[in-house]
Amino acid sequence: MSSTVVSTSAHGRPFVFEDEDVAEVCTLPSGAEVAEARPPQRAVFSAGAYAGTHAGTHKDARLAGVTPASRLAVRPAPEMVSSGIVAMDALTGGLPRGCLTEICGPASSGRTTLLLAALAAATRRGECCAVVDASDALDPQSAVAAGVELSRLLWVRCGENSPEKSLEQLLRATDLLLESGGFGMIALDLGDLPPQAARRIPLTTWFRYRRAVEHTPTVLLAIERQSIAGSCSSLLIKLGLIKLGSQGHGIKKLADSQFTVPTHAQLLTELEITAELVRSRQERRPVCSAEITFASRTAWAG
Repeated sequence: MSSTVVSTSAHGRPFVFEDEDVAEVCTLPSGAEVAEARPPQRAVFSAGAYAGTHAGTHKDARLAGVTPASRLAVRPAPEMVSSGIVAMDALTGGLPRGCLTEICGPASSGRTTLLLAALAAATRRGECCAVVDASDALDPQSAVAAGVELSRLLWVRCGENSPEKSLEQLLRATDLLLESGGFGMIALDLGDLPPQAARRIPLTTWFRYRRAVEHTPTVLLAIERQSIAGSCSSLLIKLGLIKLGSQGHGIKKLADSQFTVPTHAQLLTELEITAELVRSRQERRPVCSAEITFASRTAWAG
């Protein structure tokens, strides 16, 4: 029985095959062929070597997208315009352009007084203004008596039978007004809507309004019973009624929100209103609670 001796170059150790077991002897594959036949190998790196090799590169990549605080540009303060009421300007510094301002308070708390005063001041500056009226509550005669130039005022009336329809029209009209631009002031009058209806406006809508009015000369006002825009408003003013005056009876003290409504034989002459600054984004420090008091007199009272 013959045998065949094959020696491998790897170990130099001969292998003996019997003729019965091996029919033919194949030549050894080359180095390239062996490499192709082997399964793919995973590269293994030690943690120390990887950190030492790539630490500087990754650190530079992370820091490339971070701006040091010392190089951050200071955001310029918005331009402030008069609200039409001297005491209010002393409290807030005015109304900021390119920002959302909320004016909230219960009924007969001076919301309309402040709105008409702001519109009068804006139209006297030669600016065009828009009022989106959710409840069709604006009185043109009262606006003229307050000094509003109606030729510069766009009145969008959204009075519908249901608050939901009125709210839908108000949001749609506001989107169109903000998109068109060119207004010195846009006021959203939500004061006569029930709070549960007004709170259906999502915060994303207020955020979109804030971004739309940003970097524009427009003053965006929201007249409400309660604050509903959250952190999207740059200025939040809370109004309240403290005194009521009627002809022949002087000024009566009020207890909280309870007051005596004048009868048909009494003539309302004056409202004494308190205003509280709740939030102001223009301040570099937290706002301390501050209040002012101003009076709103009727035209016939002089």
